[in-house]
Amino acid sequence: MEANDYQRLALRTEAPGRERDDRLLNAALGLSGEAGEVADTLKKWAFHGHPLDEAALRNELGDVLWYVALAADALGLTLEEIMEANIAKLRRRYPEGFSRERSLERSE
Repeated sequence: MEANDYQRLALRTEAPGRERDDRLLNAALGLSGEAGEVADTLKKWAFHGHPLDEAALRNELGDVLWYVALAADALGLTLEEIMEANIAKLRRRYPEGFSRERSLERSE
């Protein structure tokens, strides 16, 4: 599936009629909550002796992606545009790939 196809299909489940600011706030709070669920799943695995629940992680990461799609749409952006801009930023920061040295010297 292509990123923009995902965004279009995912947003079919968005509540209609919300204003831009409400959509952004919903996305930010939703991202925070879903990222917490990812972290909680990993915490239970790392510190509580639970088996790693990869199915739960897949589902929670999907929820994270849904809220990213919502935030992007509220800003008039596509997921593809965000992905391309992120890769361009990473290429500027780490043209040869990540290194600790480049990370320590980074000015932005």
